[in-house]
Amino acid sequence: KMSYLFWVFFLNLCMEKNISKVRAHDAIVGMTYVISVVGSMFVNANLIYLAIGVSLLQIISPFTKFCPVYFILNKIMPETEPIQNGK
Repeated sequence: KMSYLFWVFFLNLCMEKNISKVRAHDAIVGMTYVISVVGSMFVNANLIYLAIGVSLLQIISPFTKFCPVYFILNKIMPETEPIQNGK
């Protein structure tokens, strides 16, 4: 019984760390979109290409299994399970 509770706690802790990595990814990508769109409206129209580049990376990411944001987050958060590390 004790071993079962340990594994449930351990797996829950690991999942929580992975969820925080996914949330950090979503926040970074979302802020990149917002900065790109607002910047293209008020600073320079060419900043819209930043949003286009991020969207293209998100579209090809499932096929290449590589995401630059997850690459950086995997290096910053080594205690979590690697996500989309190219394998």
